[in-house]
Amino acid sequence: MQLKKYCLLFFFLIPTLSLADNAYDFGEYIVYYNAFTADTLPPEMATSYGILRSKYKGVLNLSIQKKQNPGQLPEAVNAEVKIEAVNLAGQLKELTSRRVAEGEAIYYISEFRVSNKERVTFNITLKPEAETRPLTFSFKRQFYID
Repeated sequence: MQLKKYCLLFFFLIPTLSLADNAYDFGEYIVYYNAFTADTLPPEMATSYGILRSKYKGVLNLSIQKKQNPGQLPEAVNAEVKIEAVNLAGQLKELTSRRVAEGEAIYYISEFRVSNKERVTFNITLKPEAETRPLTFSFKRQFYID
């Protein structure tokens, strides 16, 4: 059961390990991100992580990984996370991240309200542990709930 839970979390919350549209490569670090409506989570996973399943609730997931030597998988790292999210009307959304550790994986999950066809710009600043310079990036996501 525990392995099944981990696999589901990995599938929904972490993008593939290839550098796709939902990853930023900062040289020494890779940041994976995903934003989706909470109703897409399987009920068991949502309950396990205290997320209310609703099409009006968005979920932002971040994972910061430090690259290792060739042939080794990246290593999850702790980071200070700051998120500014704003919609096209200029309304600022308050996002507070919470750290979730599952085995060797570390995720930062934030929840927020969304409306149909709402387009949100996420401005993200991450400062990995033991680093002085932050990693910053932005991305946009449009949410459809109807």
